[in-house]
Amino acid sequence: MARTLFHNFDLVATMDGDRREIRGGSILVDGNVISAVSGGEVAMSADQVIEGRGKILLPGFINTHHHLYQTLFRNVPGASNSKLFDWLVFLYEKWKGIDDEAVRISAAIGCSELLLSGATTTSDHFYLFPHGHPKIFDAEVVGGMMTGIRFHPCRGSMSLSKKDGGLPPDSVVQTEDEIVGDCQRVIERYHDPSRFSMLRVALAPCSPFSVTPDLMRESTKLADEYNVLLHTHLAETMDEEEFCLQSFGARPVDYMEELGWLRGDAWFAHLVHVSDKDIEKMAAAEVGLAHCPSSNMTLGSGIAPVVPMAKTAMQIGIGVDGSASNDTSNMIREVRQAMLLQRVRYGAESFSARDALYLATMGGARVLHREDEIGSIEVGKAADLITFDMGGIEYAGGQSDPLAAIVHCGAEHIDTAMVNGEVRVRDGHLVDESLYRLIPRHNKISLDLISRS
Repeated sequence: MARTLFHNFDLVATMDGDRREIRGGSILVDGNVISAVSGGEVAMSADQVIEGRGKILLPGFINTHHHLYQTLFRNVPGASNSKLFDWLVFLYEKWKGIDDEAVRISAAIGCSELLLSGATTTSDHFYLFPHGHPKIFDAEVVGGMMTGIRFHPCRGSMSLSKKDGGLPPDSVVQTEDEIVGDCQRVIERYHDPSRFSMLRVALAPCSPFSVTPDLMRESTKLADEYNVLLHTHLAETMDEEEFCLQSFGARPVDYMEELGWLRGDAWFAHLVHVSDKDIEKMAAAEVGLAHCPSSNMTLGSGIAPVVPMAKTAMQIGIGVDGSASNDTSNMIREVRQAMLLQRVRYGAESFSARDALYLATMGGARVLHREDEIGSIEVGKAADLITFDMGGIEYAGGQSDPLAAIVHCGAEHIDTAMVNGEVRVRDGHLVDESLYRLIPRHNKISLDLISRS
């Protein structure tokens, strides 16, 4: 079993229960597990040593919401200045052309970008199933796992097309029997509940306006049967609220309550338009939130009330969301956006750089129910670790508080990433250089899909 020593880092931010910050800290990794956390000089034998002078060390970030296939649809003319429903209607006509290759390559590209920006674990919400591609979810699993990231793909679904009162075209929705059958298949094939698992599956009907109440309820039954998590979009825009009121006679959170979705193993993306009463209900159920600030700003959706939510029993993490509404998969950049956006709404003193970093680490671990395995630097936890080299020009003059500097001074990338004991990023570059060779093919597929009428 290989041993790795992260030696004498200027700062180790543990994100543990006490949020300890260790000056001159060292971490010993045995195989894929953290075996020692020390302050000061240490003499430990190791097969490889990663020197920490001029650098800081953190637990890897955890991305709680994404649509990896959308790395093919960044900055699309006709969509970039639209609000959510118009944006969706326009892009569905582009998205319906994706196939297995497109999904596999886009997943690999998106996960690689996440690794380079500090995410060692990512969720993905995949809900688009074009006719003729019954195993397209499998392609996403292959693409994500190629990169070595810890992967939580969500088997999404849409059953309401335009003819049934939904938004997507008929060609990308499935019958509910097809959805339920394939959900069972992918859980049985891919979901690994073991400790330090690299692959877990969740169930994720797309949204209240793209599936029926019956499918939402059936998803909870499957989640109970297989002991997997639940995920969906919720309360993202006022259009969604109006849809729920007209269709179901209830606002989004109340509708989820009626369906049995206010439960501790469910997490929601966005939660922008929620009331104090909504927050009380969700806190009582200890539901999770994937806060996606850049997407909410790009689509003009609003600002999620993270500051008051964080004072409750809700579990809160950060998500980059799809690259069609963010245009990057950059996790450290999203951490900065999360901090800034809460300050816009609640004031400069309301939300610190450390608060945002905590949501990106232990917050995300709690959302995915993995707080005993990942999210902090503690003995016995998985060796998911990232380092920042503080010698860059962006940090010049910001060295008095190096941990806050990676947020305030606009870090763009990390120096090193270790996932489950394997170094995946070294000196700011992917160790597996074959991933870079996917870029030309990814660009070709993207241009072909976007140019279709």
